[in-house]
Amino acid sequence: MMNHDKENNKKGMKEGGMGMRGVTRPMAEKEVRQHNQQMHGDGEQQHEGEQHGQGNDHGMMMSDDMRRQMLHMHHMQTLWVYWMIVMLGFWMVFNPLTFDYGIGTVQPSGGRSVWLTLDQRILFMKWSDIISGALLIFFGWRGLTPNRPVSLWICCFIGVWLTLAPIVFWSPTAVAYYNDTLVGALIIALTILIPGMPNMIMYMKMGPETPPGWSYNPSSWPQRWIMMVLGFFGWIVSRYLAAFQLGYLDSVWDPFFGEQSERVLNSSMSHSMPISDAGLGAIAYTFEFLMGWMGAPTRWRTMPWMVAFFGILVIPLGLVHIFLVISQPVVVGAWCTFCLLAAAIMLPMLPLEVDEVIAMGQFMKKKLQKGEKFWKIFWKGGTVESDEQDEAPAMMKFPQKPGAVYAASIWGMSFPWTLTVATLVGIVMVFAPGVLGVPIKATPADIFHLGGSLVVVVSVICMGEPIRLGRYLNILIGLIVAIAPWFLDDSPTSLNITGVVLGLAVAALSIPLGPKTQRYAGWDEYIR
Repeated sequence: MMNHDKENNKKGMKEGGMGMRGVTRPMAEKEVRQHNQQMHGDGEQQHEGEQHGQGNDHGMMMSDDMRRQMLHMHHMQTLWVYWMIVMLGFWMVFNPLTFDYGIGTVQPSGGRSVWLTLDQRILFMKWSDIISGALLIFFGWRGLTPNRPVSLWICCFIGVWLTLAPIVFWSPTAVAYYNDTLVGALIIALTILIPGMPNMIMYMKMGPETPPGWSYNPSSWPQRWIMMVLGFFGWIVSRYLAAFQLGYLDSVWDPFFGEQSERVLNSSMSHSMPISDAGLGAIAYTFEFLMGWMGAPTRWRTMPWMVAFFGILVIPLGLVHIFLVISQPVVVGAWCTFCLLAAAIMLPMLPLEVDEVIAMGQFMKKKLQKGEKFWKIFWKGGTVESDEQDEAPAMMKFPQKPGAVYAASIWGMSFPWTLTVATLVGIVMVFAPGVLGVPIKATPADIFHLGGSLVVVVSVICMGEPIRLGRYLNILIGLIVAIAPWFLDDSPTSLNITGVVLGLAVAALSIPLGPKTQRYAGWDEYIR
């Protein structure tokens, strides 16, 4: 077998030439399948089993020696990655020595007081870059030797720190902010995205891509690409707002609300946080964008920990982000177009991610019922039997069949006319006080602003079939909007009547279930 590996390696180097330097995680997975076929001697039969999603635990039948051989071969093919880490380490060491962080310094917007003096901000950013660079050189050099996953994970967390440092230390210059955030993202990609999770070959198990009882794979690339696109544009929007709060921009352009955006970004609610809230949003979107790339289409069973962390980042933290944005007219009495855009980008990510979290949870439950240890499955994953097939088109078909790929991207979501109309009614609720001449800071206006925004949020999220049950929240919200204004002395009758009509309409529209287009195994019973 070792001779065969060497022959394959020589052949690949000869035929692939420089192209071998681009070998990444998917090719490593292909090598695992090839080794399995050669080992069992029934390649045709196994291929048929894989096509039908049979979950035989082939990976466990591979010897440790074979896995080590594959690890070394994959490491050799991706060696350029670890050299790049070392080079970026030198880049970080020399960056503060090349660009003086004390020249062109700025103060945070709105006269915000921060926890560090200007001299400390300069000093901390300088030494953060130098120390981070030195650590990247050291651990990146260690990573040049195979089977050192701890060193690579340390490099990854250094990349995470580099994305955080400019926000934590209120980077005094734009060059330090942009350099650290860009290099940090590159380091994360080079350590765990391009070559794959360190040493995963040592325990990776073959198995089905589609969860048992499901009609599609919630971890497929068509399901994930739309999340990555949304995360990327959310990153751009949040970074623009962060640049203003950090002081790199003198003003924020707002096509609809003018100077209200700056009032929101410099409000007491924003200043109550020790770091830039827009910068924190940029960090969250950075991780969401990068984590969308992480793992194979089987990550719902091979990387439960990653799906869980991604789900936490998108769902509960995403809800907090959205709620803070929609509360701006209530707390601040102003609107911010790009803040609303950032929340609008986050909103569809919630129903698009929840199905993957459910599939991961079902897999974990099955393995625990079989007596397997929670933490072992959570961190290393496993396999399961499934006869299901994913009918989603390959992502490479997007230029030829963009419609089909996009349709597969939103499997798990359907758009009942009732929830679609409820979304529109929610938007009308938000603008009704302004149309009727009610001041934005008045309590009746607050009820309509917050109630209408929540109706929109609930309606869009519940277009995700697995959480369609949540639409009943709109009944409560609709009744509050219909009844509450009548108890306020400063609420005009025209607004009260409008609230009754709109609130009862939302409540009625939230009763029908709407279409269910996919299967979700045991979760089907909760869709009602």
